[in-house]
Amino acid sequence: MSVTPTTPLRVGNASGFYGDRFSAMREMLEDGRLDVLTGDYLAELTMLILGRDRLRDPDLGYARTFPRQMEECLGLAADRGVAIVTNAGGLNPAALAARLRDLAVRLGVDVRVAHVEGDDLLGRAAELDLGRPLTANAYLGAWGIAEALRAGADIVVTGRVTDAALTVGPAAAHFGWARDDYDALAGAVVAGHIIECGAQATGGNYAFFTELAAAGHDLTHPGFPIAEVHGDGSAVITKHDGTGGAVTTGTVTAQLVYEVAGARYPGPDVTARLDTVRLTQEGPDRVRVAGVRGEAPPPDLKIGLNSMSGFRNDMALVLTGLDLDAKADLAERQVRAALKGREPARLAFHRSRAHQVPAGGVADRDAASGDLDAPEQDAASVHLRIEAADPDPRKVGRSFGAAVVELALASFPGFHATAPPGDARPDGVGFSAAYRPASAVPHTAVLPDGTRVDVPPPRDTAVLTP
Repeated sequence: MSVTPTTPLRVGNASGFYGDRFSAMREMLEDGRLDVLTGDYLAELTMLILGRDRLRDPDLGYARTFPRQMEECLGLAADRGVAIVTNAGGLNPAALAARLRDLAVRLGVDVRVAHVEGDDLLGRAAELDLGRPLTANAYLGAWGIAEALRAGADIVVTGRVTDAALTVGPAAAHFGWARDDYDALAGAVVAGHIIECGAQATGGNYAFFTELAAAGHDLTHPGFPIAEVHGDGSAVITKHDGTGGAVTTGTVTAQLVYEVAGARYPGPDVTARLDTVRLTQEGPDRVRVAGVRGEAPPPDLKIGLNSMSGFRNDMALVLTGLDLDAKADLAERQVRAALKGREPARLAFHRSRAHQVPAGGVADRDAASGDLDAPEQDAASVHLRIEAADPDPRKVGRSFGAAVVELALASFPGFHATAPPGDARPDGVGFSAAYRPASAVPHTAVLPDGTRVDVPPPRDTAVLTP
């Protein structure tokens, strides 16, 4: 980073989720000046996806799109002096960091790569009374990132840190904040929270998007957000000049209140008082965020848990023409009979709502029954989705789909499926959270030279109160 502590730190974000716009990293690097570029790839569902990857290959567990993005952009970031901070390491930040070092050597780019670890608690799940999850990851804070940047890292890869930590860490390293500079830290948390979901801060998913269009803002290809963070923790939210979308007090407010539960927004480094945030439209696509007050963080860290109940599969049959209910009933009886003796633990049949009569169409019978004389086949079609789940993958593998397909010439007229039989897939039962003392969770920055620096838990904490 080439800026000095007396100037704002320009932190851009190029990803709000695993699968976000692939070209955003290059766009953010090419379209204007940045000091730091972050990438947020992790969500509760993402950890489940990465857990499945790790089941297949222990060397995986990170966002596989990130190395491909870096292959395009590593040289560009190095040439422009932009530090990269990302949680794309997921369940395996060390492996992603090693891959990036290999990539740098292959491309002939001189960069220093560090990573942060300690969040993965799967091996200690029993000790911490966390059950038997597929993944178990604590939400770490920003200080491991700050340690890596202070040691000269050009790229910092983390596992599960809070989304805002990707902004707080660079700001803390740049401005030299102390662990108890709560107001400054809280301001950076709010700035990081605003830009963490990418284009949601620049007009994406905005309830009043028609008003933005009426005001002349083009949402076809919105730019990604930037936080200009100041030494006191205040910030200006903006985007590169000439990019699409809009940054207004409305778009910033919509993201600010996203995924929060109250006036106190707790994190591992600070509790931000959202009731102290003041937003001001400073100019076109520039919103100032100021006045944020901070308090000591809570003593416990949040731990995200994903569990897997077994395996699942599904098939979809298309019901067309008349007598749709009778066709669905016949198919269900036949499938259950075909699977008799090897039924999966859960076998469910779901019918989509019957299509309404399209413009110009004529109902042969009551439209509510789905029996339509429609001008197009799709308009007179209803899907019968057959879902199977079982702890044994053999019961819901290709043999399940084959049992359905074997009925093709022995079932209702017009029988056809939307896809051929497929393999069983791991069945995640969703996300849950637990809380454990921060002192029980390691937090380690592995510096570019391999030195390991342990980050201590916060010295002062405060139990969250209304």
